[in-house]
Amino acid sequence: MKRISHRKSRKNSARRKRKVRARHARARRRGCRPKPVFGAGMVHYEIGARTSAMSFGGIGAVRRLVAKLGLAREIDRHLELLQRHLPYHESDHVPDIAYNLLCGGARLEDLNGLRHDAAYMDALGAELIPSPTAAGDFTRRFSESGVIELMECVNAAGPKLWRGRGRDLPGPVAYVDMDGTLAPTLGRKKAGMDMSYKKVWGYHPLVVSLANTDEVLYVVNRPGNAVSHSGAAEWIDRAIGLVAPYAERVCVRGDTDFSLTVNFDRWSEKADFIFGYDAQPAIVARAEALEADAWTRLEREPRHVSPTGATRSKRPDEKGRIVRERGYVNKRLNHEDVAEYDYRPGKCRGTYRMVVVRKNTGKMKGELALVDEIRYFFHITTRRDLGAAEVVRLANARCDRENVIEQLKNGVNALRVPVYDLVSNWAYMVMAALAWNLKSFLAMMMHLKADRRRYVAMEFRRFVREMILVPCQVIRRARRTTLRIIGWRPTTDRLFSAWRTIERTAFQTGFG
Repeated sequence: MKRISHRKSRKNSARRKRKVRARHARARRRGCRPKPVFGAGMVHYEIGARTSAMSFGGIGAVRRLVAKLGLAREIDRHLELLQRHLPYHESDHVPDIAYNLLCGGARLEDLNGLRHDAAYMDALGAELIPSPTAAGDFTRRFSESGVIELMECVNAAGPKLWRGRGRDLPGPVAYVDMDGTLAPTLGRKKAGMDMSYKKVWGYHPLVVSLANTDEVLYVVNRPGNAVSHSGAAEWIDRAIGLVAPYAERVCVRGDTDFSLTVNFDRWSEKADFIFGYDAQPAIVARAEALEADAWTRLEREPRHVSPTGATRSKRPDEKGRIVRERGYVNKRLNHEDVAEYDYRPGKCRGTYRMVVVRKNTGKMKGELALVDEIRYFFHITTRRDLGAAEVVRLANARCDRENVIEQLKNGVNALRVPVYDLVSNWAYMVMAALAWNLKSFLAMMMHLKADRRRYVAMEFRRFVREMILVPCQVIRRARRTTLRIIGWRPTTDRLFSAWRTIERTAFQTGFG
């Protein structure tokens, strides 16, 4: 079969675009139809004898990106878990789990379908891929130090992109966010699990991520009864050390659980931070004692601004009507004020900036107005280059990490606990979270900056649909494997340009 040149591929893409546009134009000109658009004719299925094709065309670009970033080389150099390689190496097992999730899998058992797909294995250049039992056995070979080493191997790839195609994403300030979440399980024999404060059995992993690129830097599995900040100081130090050489400034963000005041002086020497602070009685009393002119009205940015300036008429508030009719207590925010003052925690030598938000909330019961409620929220920070309102906005922007955790849970299915004990499930979480990072890595290889930001922020399942689930024919030769796309879509051009960028980029092996 004759190989198609890149110029011919672009011409084919343009031809397919013209055909689709012409088809849409013809359909619009026909006016009213006597029959539905969808046909109901007979459908026949046939199995070809020679054609090798698959629906995971985007996995080829991901595989090349992994190879050129040197991830396999890093894993084989630092991980020694297998005594004999019959036939798999450590660098075969780790991406195998990530590729399974990128191809739409949700659990280890989905590897069975892929290891019987000859076209998929040809696209990866593999004679065979690990089975679910082999993958599960691999996770049980890890020790705690081995999992940490694996995370550092994965984190060695990100800086190559931060200094290259993705250098505009970190920006002047790199934001490192962290939060804990529950990973529940119905199993009764999962070693290391415990009961959380919600009376749910499972684990309580800590997720440390880079907000600028949505990469997961560290996932730390812990028993279900662990508090959110348990052991967090060590991982904050690691994250600062990882990101600091590649950004002008680093800012660490977390909620009130991560206000570990004993570490503030040490962290402030290396990075900035914005943490929520508990509304203790003494702190609240100091906020109430502030003069009236110390407070300014806090104006929030609108959630959505119409590009055309036109807005739709609002529909009736159905929830509000039910609450009023049934006499429930309803709270509505009247306004917010912000103030600031210097504050030195008891375990710190330095003085930091405390930003206070005062919320005035109106309470209604049916049509009866009750006494307004005043509540205070505190943020402690080293950032003195920003206004108080901007500090509040950045502190609230950390809440977007909840969306990343939700994607890890239900999009990537990375926070599942499919194997036996705490450490093996930790290893699975790290390998599965690699699928999410590969999404960010591939997004950074987009040609347009707008596409890079859009695909970095994209939900995982939509990314899989647009960039991975691309029908293609697999043509395997002695030195090259060709994936010929047979189902064109508008997003196919972005995949093609990302692959071209990967092939043209020479990633540096050394940092600094």
